[in-house]
Parts: sequence; C-alpha cells; structure tokens
Amino acid sequence: MKRESLFIFLADAILIVHVLFVLFVVLGLVAVYVGYFMGWQWVRIRTFRILHLLAIVFVTVQAWMGARCPLTHWEIALRTEAGQASYAGSFIQHWLQQLLYYNAPDWVFVLLYTCFASAVGASWFIVRPEARTKQ
Repeated sequence: MKRESLFIFLADAILIVHVLFVLFVVLGLVAVYVGYFMGWQWVRIRTFRILHLLAIVFVTVQAWMGARCPLTHWEIALRTEAGQASYAGSFIQHWLQQLLYYNAPDWVFVLLYTCFASAVGASWFIVRPEARTKQ
C-alpha cells in the first residue's frame, strides 16, 4: 500500500468514526425520548446516559471555546499529507463530509450545540436513568 493510500484510508476511517459519533449523540437523544414512550428500559442504562451526556458536553465546550473537533483536525492533516487538498473522494466519502461539514457562522453552532446539550440535560429529569447500585 502506498503511503498516500494509507493516509487516505486513515482519513476515511476517522471520517466514519466522526459520523458514528455524531449519530450516537443525535440518535441517542432521540432514542431516550422515543424509548420513554415505548417503554424501552435500555434507554435508562446509566453508563449509556453518562457517555451520551459527556459526548454532547465535549462538543458544546469545544464550540464555546471556538475549537475545532480533534477528529476534524486529524482527518484534514491526513488528507493534506496524502496530497488531497480538497475533499475529492468516493461517493460515500463525499456525502459523509457533506453531512458533517457545513458552513454557518460560529454563533449558530454554539447556539445549536447549547440547545441540544440542554435537551440532553433535561432528559435526565424527564427520563431518569437507572439508580446507582450500591456494592
């Protein structure tokens, strides 16, 4: 495998992980509220809820600090190293990038992430996670 191909492969892998992270954050909240009405007990699993909360808090703090996601940094660095100045690539890569990377003023992202984090925080009171077990 050529060096450039390895960098492109790694950048694509990071892109996929990034998309999965976004899906976890967004669909995780949807699942909590839908699960509440459908009686799904797994949406109350404390570990799931803590990981979900930490994920959106991480994203929101980054937005407030004006920082770019580390996954984005790594992907861009790998694509640059591979000689890919733009996001030219496969069909799937193109659409995954369209899903993740869109243009808007920074304040829009701060507001959206803050509102979403608030909805996740509210879910802890509306759909309470299972109580901690004492050992």
